[in-house]
Amino acid sequence: MKVICDRAVLLDAINLTAGVVASRTPKPQLTCVKLIAANDGDSMLTLGATDAEIALRLTTANVQVEEAGETLIPAEKLRQIIAAEDREQTLTLSTKDDEIEIRGKDAKFKVFGYPAGDFPKLPTEADVAGKNTFEIPAGELGSLIARTSFATARENSRYAINGVLLKCDGKVIQMVATDGRRLAIAKTGAGAGASGVEAIAIIPTKALNLVGKLITSPDENVRVAITDNQAIFAFGDEATGSSAVLSTTLVEGAFPPYEDVVPKDQDKKATFDRETLASGVRRAALLTNEESRGVRLAFSGEKGGELCLTSRAPEMGEAEVKVEMESYDGEAMEVGFNPVFITEALKVIEDSQVVFELKAGNKPGVLKSGQDFLYVVMPVSLT
Repeated sequence: MKVICDRAVLLDAINLTAGVVASRTPKPQLTCVKLIAANDGDSMLTLGATDAEIALRLTTANVQVEEAGETLIPAEKLRQIIAAEDREQTLTLSTKDDEIEIRGKDAKFKVFGYPAGDFPKLPTEADVAGKNTFEIPAGELGSLIARTSFATARENSRYAINGVLLKCDGKVIQMVATDGRRLAIAKTGAGAGASGVEAIAIIPTKALNLVGKLITSPDENVRVAITDNQAIFAFGDEATGSSAVLSTTLVEGAFPPYEDVVPKDQDKKATFDRETLASGVRRAALLTNEESRGVRLAFSGEKGGELCLTSRAPEMGEAEVKVEMESYDGEAMEVGFNPVFITEALKVIEDSQVVFELKAGNKPGVLKSGQDFLYVVMPVSLT
């Protein structure tokens, strides 16, 4: 194999594929990236990586293939070399047996690899087929991921909430995430590309975060296939030489009955400018610590009044921040929340205005943005 590559394009590609590579594994081949150079009329270089659960196949045409072939090379060392050669516009990659030589104008590196045949099969465009296949604009998919994945559990024994629930009923595409203390629901219209398709799956958060990084144009369509044990996402077009296919094993288990968690009887409603509320919560959070994580929100009960946010940490001090409300409907009340849970939700909300619905100091609050985002957050005790 011999390929002349645009260094910047190659670095972007290896950074993406390196995100899939297994960090700890008894199989050294899974710490590698597979390079496949093809010259069937058009020069193309494919990079592939897997951790045995997630697999990514990334193809670029920004190469000149002088000799076709394939090889299996340690991903992190390859990434370090390509990143270090930052004065080079192009790099030449050539292989002999299981070795690869990376050459610039004034340097060359030889890295030992493994037989390419030792690597697992990579996903292809052909895998995105079947009745549970639909299309969604990349920008809408990225928005769904951003507005839910942050709320998933981290290393929780309830494996089902370590992922994001994806549902398509032919009319609406919805994603749901929870860690047991908060719940995020985002949805979008199915559109023609998903009309009539019914699919449901729990997708690992790591896989969805990688899908988000693969989005380069919000207007392109992403093809999604859901099988009994896998989800597959396909970007671009292999015919043009620029494409990506990511497959992931689905999370096993039953997702919690999240509809039961959404409060139906909230009788207090506050409307805020999103940035104004975010600023207030961030500032009040400055005087919290591990023992005193809560921020108290005091609603005056006056229409168009102020929200008073207070926090207090022993041996540190206390804070009081007043935030203007665009409107408030309801009686005066106080409630405490973990400020991190509030600020993380406000970061992903796209609208300039948010609505906070409440019931009582010991009941969950609901943040809403338009008709397509809802976020339930449990209160914390401030005593």
